[in-house]
Amino acid sequence: MRELSSGDILYIIGAVRWTLLLSIIAFIGGSIGGVLVALARTGEFPWLRMLVSGYIKVFQGTPLLMQLFLAFFAPGIFGISVDPWTAAALGLSLHASAFLGEIWRGAIEVVPGGQSEAATALGLRYWPKMMLVIAPQAVRIAIPPTVGFLVQLIKGTSLASIIGFVELTRAAQVVNNATFHPFTIFGLVALAYFVVCWPLSAYSRRMERKLGVTGR
Repeated sequence: MRELSSGDILYIIGAVRWTLLLSIIAFIGGSIGGVLVALARTGEFPWLRMLVSGYIKVFQGTPLLMQLFLAFFAPGIFGISVDPWTAAALGLSLHASAFLGEIWRGAIEVVPGGQSEAATALGLRYWPKMMLVIAPQAVRIAIPPTVGFLVQLIKGTSLASIIGFVELTRAAQVVNNATFHPFTIFGLVALAYFVVCWPLSAYSRRMERKLGVTGR
């Protein structure tokens, strides 16, 4: 064991950038998949709705940790080597797409049915109706829960440490194994997560209140 140094503290703080970068990549990947999931869930094809519903149940009904394990180890069955960065980004993106898809599906369905009926009466087909009438209203409704999920996603990146991805939690584990100052080290980690997540949580709550007042 050795003493905790300023270099160790800087190493932990520096790892925040990898947590944020992984969160951004997973959120972007999850957003792309989430849009497809939401559109499929509200689309005109029953077989597609059933297929996507099964996808959602799998990812919402299984632990994120298991999903990361599968993203890391499953490609090896087919002779494909996947590094921790790729596995973490893939696993978190698939996880996020299932949750974001349901959030956005709910936002789409909250839009009054009269809006869709009016658009249909004007001769708009599915895609123009969705893009020009439904989506702009759904986006506003979806902002608070989407930001709330982003907070959960940022905290969920800590599980990527289990497959060897060096983000904030993994960096803290490495330093703690060398210095054994768990209270100081993981207290710093908790503070770092709070600094990143609290502003987003506050923004989500503020948007919820704003939409609640506006919707009355």
